[in-house]
Amino acid sequence: MTTITRDRELDRWRWLLLVAAVYDIALGVAFFFFYEPIFKAIGMPLPPHVSYVHLSAVFVAIQGLSYLLAWLDPLANVGIVKVGVAYKAAYSALAAYYVATSQIPSMFFAWFGLFDFAFLIGFVLFIRWAGRQTAAA
Repeated sequence: MTTITRDRELDRWRWLLLVAAVYDIALGVAFFFFYEPIFKAIGMPLPPHVSYVHLSAVFVAIQGLSYLLAWLDPLANVGIVKVGVAYKAAYSALAAYYVATSQIPSMFFAWFGLFDFAFLIGFVLFIRWAGRQTAAA
């Protein structure tokens, strides 16, 4: 593989990481600051304490920050993406479980599970590609 081809492929993976970063940071910030109007818009009652939302929102935003760090140097930060696989797998599996058991509080959250599953697939493909780059070096 030529250096130009490798760099083009790396740029594509960087886009995936950047989109994942912006997605999770935006989601975390939105739910941290605007959870009340969001919950009202999707027809969900507010939780008994704001901490339930804030703790989750901060986690999502920080996860997004980690993808931003991976975006800066993807091949040096494959470990971050591996953690992202676990995070995306956990959320998408839980969302699927709650949809399957009719316990999801709003289908709005099922969409997040679907998006996370798409990121999961992309992350796994990136990790496989990165492994081949390391083996070839």
